[in-house]
Amino acid sequence: QVQLVESGGGLVQTGGSLRLSCAASGRTFSNYVMGWFRQAPGKEREFVARISRNGGLYAESVKGRFTISRDNAKNTVYLQMNSLKPEDTAVYYCAAPSFGRAGIAVQEYEYWGQGTQVTVSS
Repeated sequence: QVQLVESGGGLVQTGGSLRLSCAASGRTFSNYVMGWFRQAPGKEREFVARISRNGGLYAESVKGRFTISRDNAKNTVYLQMNSLKPEDTAVYYCAAPSFGRAGIAVQEYEYWGQGTQVTVSS
């Protein structure tokens, strides 16, 4: 059974940093695209970043501030978030597709973690 478990969320001031982790089990995801999404209250879940063999792909709103990376030996994906803004406040989810490839749409991902809350105070 595939499980994704996020950690690392919390409360931080504007301009601060956090690093989220997503530990995967039940399957080796080293050859899979892995993604990070977020959902703010009252809003749709949105794409944040994904990582493939070709590197990272980012939403425009986080480009230059967030960095996605992975440690295949640990089956873990990270999201380093710098220069955080109040509008980054959301529940952040790690996701993986059924098959190796996926784009930026929520529907392309089958497996989801439980989410971790990130709150940025102004």
